[in-house]
Amino acid sequence: MNDTAPARILPPTLLLVDDEASLREPLGEYLSRQGFGVVQCSSAAEARSRLRDDRFDLVLLDIMMPGEDGLSLCRHLVEAQDVPVIFLTARGEATDRIVGLEIGADDYVVKPFEPRELVARIRSVLRRATRLPASSPENEAFEFEGWCLDPLKRRLIDPEGAVVAISSVEFRLLMAFLEHPRQVLNRDRLLDMVQGREAHLFDRAVDNQVSRLRRKVEVDSRNPQIIQTVWGGGYMLAADVRRVALED
Repeated sequence: MNDTAPARILPPTLLLVDDEASLREPLGEYLSRQGFGVVQCSSAAEARSRLRDDRFDLVLLDIMMPGEDGLSLCRHLVEAQDVPVIFLTARGEATDRIVGLEIGADDYVVKPFEPRELVARIRSVLRRATRLPASSPENEAFEFEGWCLDPLKRRLIDPEGAVVAISSVEFRLLMAFLEHPRQVLNRDRLLDMVQGREAHLFDRAVDNQVSRLRRKVEVDSRNPQIIQTVWGGGYMLAADVRRVALED
């Protein structure tokens, strides 16, 4: 008789960062009832402290907060941690949404919002963040121009063997290029692959993410040789891609 208990599947854990308790607390309770683990923070400073000690599957982040704002914290998350971010913004202007997408946020919702819509957005982002490309076996990596990307660990290794940190958005963007080498991908198609939804309204978002990725993989990002601009068309990975088996 096998007495080994089956492994318990833990729910996704969300970090909810909003200084407005009247919104944060009921929203946290609602998300808990939807099956998520929720940790609440009232400021960016408190969120940074929790992020040092704990690992989260997704961050819900208010833009306008006293002290450090959500945009600044998002930049930190994009640069230092591989965690998806959904912005919660009360502003109606498109500028904040564009800036949020440009610096690496995965999605946004405008207050006031329908909680069920937010749950759908969360689940959509989590699916994109955790899904491996169907055509990429889990034991395969991509090699290009001396670089190597391990899709399972989301680890990018430079030609010298050093690990280069990339955000979740940068990872998905690079995967889109690696799965379609030497093909022109226009902005709409790239944004559909990387961020989905109506993000295609903001062409600048993909341009900014391509620029960020170039700064990491190009010798000279001002004269890119690997990720090239195709005027009037979009972008192309101008490199041969080889799939290699990973060692166990």
